[in-house]
Amino acid sequence: MWVAHPTCDERTHPDNAAGHEAWDDVAVVDRPDRIPDLLEPVRRAVAGAVRSRVVGDDAERRASELFTAPGERWFGDDSAIRIVHSDVSMFIGGLRALLFQSLHPLAMAGVAQHSDYRADPWGRLQRTADFLAATTFGPADEAQRAIDMVKRVHTRVQGTARDGRAYRANDPHLLRWVHIAEVDSFISAHRAFGETPLEPHEYDGYVADIAVIAEKLGVEEAPRNTRQLKQQIDYYRRELASSPEARDAARFLLITPPLPLVARAPYGLIGAAAVSLLPLWARRPLRLPWLPVSERAIVRPAGTVLSRTLRWALAPESPEALARTTD
Repeated sequence: MWVAHPTCDERTHPDNAAGHEAWDDVAVVDRPDRIPDLLEPVRRAVAGAVRSRVVGDDAERRASELFTAPGERWFGDDSAIRIVHSDVSMFIGGLRALLFQSLHPLAMAGVAQHSDYRADPWGRLQRTADFLAATTFGPADEAQRAIDMVKRVHTRVQGTARDGRAYRANDPHLLRWVHIAEVDSFISAHRAFGETPLEPHEYDGYVADIAVIAEKLGVEEAPRNTRQLKQQIDYYRRELASSPEARDAARFLLITPPLPLVARAPYGLIGAAAVSLLPLWARRPLRLPWLPVSERAIVRPAGTVLSRTLRWALAPESPEALARTTD
């Protein structure tokens, strides 16, 4: 942290006893042990704002149910899925996934006709975040409860797309597209903005981990490694296309989200970073720009800074910080 110092004259020179006391008062912010004190209110404000949007008002209760409650889990502490899903790059990966998924006309028809993402975008985000947290970190009974709830909702999501084709959310083929679009997006974001990118074989492990969840939801032949993931995305490309609903969703997510002015700038960085991770062939149908120089020079570095800021804000409090707040 850079701090501007006053000019050191005879009144504040360390050799002057009275000035020495004044110097300590001015330069106290340079003491490393005081920096956490000064920044803690900022960190708490950012963390509270993010958690209220992503988790909801009962964040503490829900965290207790999922993270500290006793019981066996589907995945171990050192599993790849826990590493990826606990990283703040998921914010960027999640938005990239929504844009990517919208390219399938049948998947987008289901969202447009049955989802309340416009009226309640934060509610939808919270439900998605809760599902990922429950299945990744929660006790097995909580994870299965989350699976069962999504499957019940899917039975009601069916209809006819703009082109006359029927769709249903529990169609294994459609479920697989939604799944692989998410997995590809989470991996892309973690590789670009994760705190510690994984080795290639570890990303294979992540694909295998999340396939367990996908198959419980009804996905058939979910990919088990990154090679299979790429092959399946290539296979689905012939089914992907632009649609008014997809372009409308992209405009809503990237340009007109329901956010206060103070949140527009950081959210804009998340959006720009998410778009920068999409392949060119996926941007054209959504009418998203491709600016390779700006993305390399501005967007990716800004996304890295934003990720580090969120990682700092959401980090668990140290025992020292907790002690100071209870003094």
